[in-house]
Amino acid sequence: MGRDGIAGLAVLAASLALFVLTLDLKDSPLVPVGPGFYPRIVLALTAVLSLGLAVADVLAHRGRRPAPAADATKLNYPLVAISFGVFALYVVALPWLGFRIATFAYVVASSSLLAPPRGAKGWSAPLILALATTVVTWLVFERWLSVLLPRGSWTDF
Repeated sequence: MGRDGIAGLAVLAASLALFVLTLDLKDSPLVPVGPGFYPRIVLALTAVLSLGLAVADVLAHRGRRPAPAADATKLNYPLVAISFGVFALYVVALPWLGFRIATFAYVVASSSLLAPPRGAKGWSAPLILALATTVVTWLVFERWLSVLLPRGSWTDF
């Protein structure tokens, strides 16, 4: 079993442990959906996906020798640090810009950082990805789940 399988099993164990803890949350008679409803959905989905990752890793490594360790010179630590910095900027900008604008800008920035676009045509993929991510997330949370997302104090959007 490789790193993906081990990570999948670790996330599966954590998801199941947290799922069990949500069962102790007390329901309120004033609202039809209790406080554990949404966390249970997320944790169940996380458990299923992590199990799929572990199974896929086991199937991929069946009958193969373990691969040699990755060469440490190929690791890109500055990119990891910059990615965390971009996320920190997103968190800081969220109250002022609001969810929709800040998320759009974050997805464009992070996807462009990980795969730099080439030319004007290359920018279409990060922009479409950012627009789709922002709209789908907003629709799911605001419209379907009735979870209010932050509105910007500068934009009121």
